[in-house]
Amino acid sequence: MANPERSSEERIVEAAGLTKTFSDFWMRDTARAVDGIDFHIDRHEIFGLLGPNGSGKSTTIKMILGLLHKSRGKLVVFGRDPSDVAVKRKIGYLPEETYLYRFLNPTETLDYYGKLFGLDRRTRRRRTDELLEMVGLTQVAHRAAGEFSKGMARRLGLAQALVNDPELLILDEPTSGLDPIGTRQVKDLILELGRRGKTILLTSHLLADVEDVCSRMVILYGGKIRAQGTSAELLADSRHTLIRAPRLDDATIKAVDETLHRVQGVGIEGVSAPRQTLEELFLDIVERARAEQIATSGAQSGGRIASFLQGGDAGAGEQGRAVVDQLVSASAAPAPVAPSITVAAKAPEAPKGADAAMLDALLDPAASAAATAKSGGAAAPTPSTPTTPATPSAPAPTGAAPAAPGAPAAKPASGGAAAAVDQGLIDSLLGGDAGGAGKPSVGPKKPGGEGRA
Repeated sequence: MANPERSSEERIVEAAGLTKTFSDFWMRDTARAVDGIDFHIDRHEIFGLLGPNGSGKSTTIKMILGLLHKSRGKLVVFGRDPSDVAVKRKIGYLPEETYLYRFLNPTETLDYYGKLFGLDRRTRRRRTDELLEMVGLTQVAHRAAGEFSKGMARRLGLAQALVNDPELLILDEPTSGLDPIGTRQVKDLILELGRRGKTILLTSHLLADVEDVCSRMVILYGGKIRAQGTSAELLADSRHTLIRAPRLDDATIKAVDETLHRVQGVGIEGVSAPRQTLEELFLDIVERARAEQIATSGAQSGGRIASFLQGGDAGAGEQGRAVVDQLVSASAAPAPVAPSITVAAKAPEAPKGADAAMLDALLDPAASAAATAKSGGAAAPTPSTPTTPATPSAPAPTGAAPAAPGAPAAKPASGGAAAAVDQGLIDSLLGGDAGGAGKPSVGPKKPGGEGRA
C-alpha cells in the first residue's frame, strides 16, 4: 500500500470526505453519488478508479476536472481548487464518449486544440504529426472525422487528450470501441507514459485492462470505497498455490498427488494443459496478415511514442530541433533587394553636318520652324506626330501678302502633302535601306512611282 506519510507536494490529487449530492429544484436531496470518500493519487502513478454503473466514478472525475462542485469535503488538484483555470493547462482528458467536430479532419482537430492551449504554429505542427503517427491515423489525416468508426474516433480523442503534454492524464474508458490491436496499443501507451513520468487516472469496465496497467486502484460501490490498494495486495489469492512445471506424465502427477496427501493432507484439485489466450491468437493472425501486406482502409498500428511526451532529453531534443528550424528558415529567406534606380538611356548624338538640321526638324518641328523663319529661309518639313493626330489647317488664300518682317513665323501645316515626311529621306539618314526595308513610303509619290528625293 502507498506510504501515507508521503509528502503532499508529490500528490497530484487528494480527496478527504469528498461528497456530492444532487438536488431537485426545491433543493431536496435526490441522489448521493459520492459519499465521503478518501483517496489520493501520487505523482508518476497509474491509478485505477473501478466500480459498476452508478457507483460514482464519472461524478468523481467531473469534480476533479472542476465541472461539478463538491457538496462537502476536501478536494485539491495540483495543490489548488479544481475550479482554478491554471489547473486545466496541466490536465488531459479523454471522456467516455468521444466528441469531435464532424467536418474537421484529424490534422485540423489537433491544430484547433493546440491553439486552445496557446501552442505556437511550429509546435502544433510537430505534435500533430507525431501524435497521428503514434495512434495510427497518419494515412487518414485528411479525412473528415465524421467518417470515422468509433474506434478510429477513439484514437483521435486519445491524441487530442495528449496534445498539451499534460502532467495528469484522465482516461474514461479509453479502450471502449477499440479492436484488440488498438486495446493492446493503448495499454502499452499507458505503461510507457507511466514510465516517462506521467500521472494517469484510468477508469474502465474491462478489469483485465486495469489489472495490466494500474499500480494502485480504488473500487467504488454506492458512492463509497469498498476496497483500495496495490494490484498485488488486492489480487493475491490466499486460498490456492500455483505450481508451474513442464508437461508431466500421468505417473508423475499421481506421485505428486500421493506426496501432497501424505505431507499436507490435501490432493490436487485439477490438472490442465496451458493454452494461449484468445487475444494472443487474434494478434498472431493479424501479424501474419500484415506480413503478407494485405491492404486495409482502417487504422494502422501505432508508431513510436511522440517525442514531446517522452520527457527529459526528448524535451531538450525538441527545443534543439526548433532552433535548427529557425536557423534554416533564416538562411532560406531571400536577401533584401536594394531599391532600383531607373536611369534614362542616353539619347544618341545627332550626326554632324548637313543632316543635323534635318534631324532637328524631325525631333523638334516647332523650334526648327522658328529658327528657319528667323534666318529668312524656308521652313523644313515637319513630321506628323503618330500618337496625336494633327488637325489640318485651312489652306491660305491665294495671293496672300507675305508676312511682315519681324512678325512671328506661321507654323507649318501638320496635314497634307506639304507636311508629310519622305520615308526614303529618313531611311537614307538612318543608313540607307537597312532601316526601312519592307516599309512603305508615307510621302507623296512622283508620277514615276518613286518617292520625292
